[in-house]
Amino acid sequence: MENLQTIYRKQVVTWLTICGLLVFCMIIVGGATRLTHSGLSIVEWEPIVGTIPPITDTDWNQVFDEYKGSPEYQLVNFGMSLDEFKVIFWWEYFHRLLGRLIGLVFFLPFLYFLLRRRLNSELTTRLLGIFALGGLQGAMGWYMVASGLVDDPNVSQYRLTAHLGIAFLIFGAITWTTLSVIYPSKTNISIPVKSMYKLSVIVSFIIFLMVLSGGFVAGLRAGLIYNTFPLMGDRFIPPDLFSLTPLWSNFFENMITVQFDHRIIAYILALLIPVFWFRLRRRDVSIRTKKLSSLLLGLLVVQIALGVSTLMLHVPTVLGVAHQGVGSLLFITSLAVTQSMTSRRGML
Repeated sequence: MENLQTIYRKQVVTWLTICGLLVFCMIIVGGATRLTHSGLSIVEWEPIVGTIPPITDTDWNQVFDEYKGSPEYQLVNFGMSLDEFKVIFWWEYFHRLLGRLIGLVFFLPFLYFLLRRRLNSELTTRLLGIFALGGLQGAMGWYMVASGLVDDPNVSQYRLTAHLGIAFLIFGAITWTTLSVIYPSKTNISIPVKSMYKLSVIVSFIIFLMVLSGGFVAGLRAGLIYNTFPLMGDRFIPPDLFSLTPLWSNFFENMITVQFDHRIIAYILALLIPVFWFRLRRRDVSIRTKKLSSLLLGLLVVQIALGVSTLMLHVPTVLGVAHQGVGSLLFITSLAVTQSMTSRRGML
């Protein structure tokens, strides 16, 4: 018969796994909301009242009239019908509703486990940090939307990238915490494994940089230019790469530079991850680490294929969403590889 500690640990793992799956769904829905240009359809931030969607014709006309006062309607969607508005409204509504649901699914069980003393101090601290990130994410989401409700019906690429980056940090933190509950840390790590651990950390960091660069690509809609591969037009290094002043602004505000940077990071990963995978084969690491590294390599191939296809087909919604989804899986898999090198066998 299982002891109580094992039962409690399984309960915590199940809860965190559900939270992780919901965050993954949030990343998918968020990508779809952006690619369908639905993010500015709700012009008010009402955390409680906004949970109830329009029901009557009067309700719908009211929220539609509010949208008609926005820059997006005036400059982009002028003359849109109510039925067309409902399509973009529902995407943004479900995006916000899912955010509220994640908050409840995370906080209520956390409070229960905390009151029942089923969480140690280290785990409690980690979970409080994740909860704080969730609160920051909600605030950043509205801060991002607000940037597109003033004059320009385009959200700030800086705020969009921050919103995306925080989502990945939450997903990564939940994944790492879940794995840490299942596979507690070792007390000692051999020197050869330490070197691979450091390389694994670098891989994860570069993947996160690629995510952030993808945020700027999305924010500037830089995927709609230079829809050729491997060259950008007829050159590897396109003209006007540093046409803006000051120089640093090109990396965040120049569509050409932003897309070029995203490609370069992908090339770096295309070289680094296979080398990392090959070197792991020659190290005394666990079978789990080797299997996870193989999964990482496979996801990289899929992600690059999706990225190239998305670019060359001018960013269709389905491929764009898939690219973002696989990117999130690539990131958490890299974290899982890293965590596996510092952990003992599973305790469940």
